[in-house]
Amino acid sequence: MLIKEPIAVYLEQEKYEALKVLAETRQVSVYELVRVGVDRLLIEESPIEDDPLWKIIGIGDSGLGDLAENHDKYLAEIYSDTHEPEK
Repeated sequence: MLIKEPIAVYLEQEKYEALKVLAETRQVSVYELVRVGVDRLLIEESPIEDDPLWKIIGIGDSGLGDLAENHDKYLAEIYSDTHEPEK
C-alpha cells in the first residue's frame, strides 16, 4: 500500500490561480498537478547514471564495431553455418 505524506505548500496567488485553471483544463485536481510536478523535478534532478536501466548497456556487446550497420550480413553467415541447404 502506498502511503502519502501530507505537506503544506505556499504559492503566490497568480501561480495558484494558474494551477487551478490548468487543473480544470486537464480535469484533475491541483494536488495531482503538484504531485506530477514533484515527480518531474525528481526525475530531472536525479543523476541519470543512477537509473538501473544504465546497467543493461553493453550486456550484448558483440565485439563487432559494425554490428548495427551489417546485422543482416552477420545473421546470414550464422544461419548458413548452422543450417544445411535443403536437397
